[in-house]
Amino acid sequence: MTAPFRPNAALPVAIIGAGPVGLAAAAHALRRGMQPLILEAADDVAAHVRDYGHVRLFSPWRYNIDAEARALLEQAGWRAPDPDALPTGAELFEQYLKPLSELPPIARALKLGHRVVAVSRRGFDKVKTEGRELAPFVLRAEIAGGRAVELEASAVIDASGTWGQPNPLGANGLPAEGEREAASRIRYGIPDALGAERARYAGKAVLVVGSGHSAANALLDLAGVAGRLVWAIRGGDPKKSYGGGAADALSARGELGMALEGLVARGAVEVRAGFRVRRVEFKGDRLAVAAEDGRVVADVDEIVCATGQRPDLGMTRELRLRLDPWLECAEALGPLIDPNLHSCGTVRPHGARELAHPEPGFYTVGVKSYGRAPTFLLATGYEQVRSVAAMLAGDQAAALEVRLELPETGVCSATTASGAAACCGPAVDAAPRTTACCPAPQLAEAKAAGCCGPMQNPEVKAKAASACCPAAAAE
Repeated sequence: MTAPFRPNAALPVAIIGAGPVGLAAAAHALRRGMQPLILEAADDVAAHVRDYGHVRLFSPWRYNIDAEARALLEQAGWRAPDPDALPTGAELFEQYLKPLSELPPIARALKLGHRVVAVSRRGFDKVKTEGRELAPFVLRAEIAGGRAVELEASAVIDASGTWGQPNPLGANGLPAEGEREAASRIRYGIPDALGAERARYAGKAVLVVGSGHSAANALLDLAGVAGRLVWAIRGGDPKKSYGGGAADALSARGELGMALEGLVARGAVEVRAGFRVRRVEFKGDRLAVAAEDGRVVADVDEIVCATGQRPDLGMTRELRLRLDPWLECAEALGPLIDPNLHSCGTVRPHGARELAHPEPGFYTVGVKSYGRAPTFLLATGYEQVRSVAAMLAGDQAAALEVRLELPETGVCSATTASGAAACCGPAVDAAPRTTACCPAPQLAEAKAAGCCGPMQNPEVKAKAASACCPAAAAE
């Protein structure tokens, strides 16, 4: 490995985003003797968390508090909540993130109402190389009144997240035909159907599009409110959305899937599998949503779009990034989280080495480091920033050390929609599989089962080899 980048001590380390991972990054920077500069677009910290404040998380407090942030808080007399309790987003903000942001060393570093719109290097565009690593980063931010300011930094940690950039309804990744025109009837994310937004959905015909945890939360809340509830998924079988059930090490995550399965079993929701949205149009005062295959869900009053999020890459256009070509995550993470390769929700711990880009001193962390992929846990982000701070401080040994054990999802042996076993599962046919999520003890078994079998697609083959299959095994 080349010598680690060492930031200029005269300049701060800029952290984009004051969410859980961004604030944790600041705590670790302080611990390492670096001065953080936290730039937050909203008027308070944790804007994304506050947006889903009504949602109860499936990870207990023990996974939601960063160790270095805890140390700072406890020095100020703070007491941690019950480690086994499940907080809502609002409780995470009120009991942990807000107090953390108000600690003097964090508060001094925090600039609210600073929306970063571009990051570059002083005097260097993306093309120029010689002397690039010596130039300070320059961050352009918009503040009140639309005025732009520029700030310099020695390094940049992008923890801006993805919640504010939801994917559209369209199955092709573009807004569906008529989606913009129907915007007043579409809610992206997880509506507060049992609280502040109840009147919007009470007695209405509601279509929920998506197959992840956000969709599951929305469906379970709407089941007690909506007059008619329809669930559209792009895949051919809703079972994948049920997760690992009782096998999930996070019991609340498993229970979420089981509750959704029960909802479907008792006919409380109409399932439209293989439904790839193409068009939304008004039919009188109601909506009709058409799929690519011509099927239509008619007489819809409201739509909930829970199709995931994507990163905002525009701000880093002048930086040299190495991204997975389709997930838009840090390239080294692609083999570990690509849903095309496996259905596992567990990702091995990783840090500065996997998160680094060709741009010296720039790191993408938190859920943004996962790009368009799901399965992110806060504990993963906390380990990421611990490692990154160590690397920036020159402690390469600590940066490369693994200090995290994540709870298993219980889905690594699930079958795919095609009937083939997912990675780490038993071989039931000759379909190629990879070991992107196989724990080391299962690797030999996985190889024998065909996880590292013949792969025709060179891109998939390369990903599998870089994950955990030895290169020769993927031949």
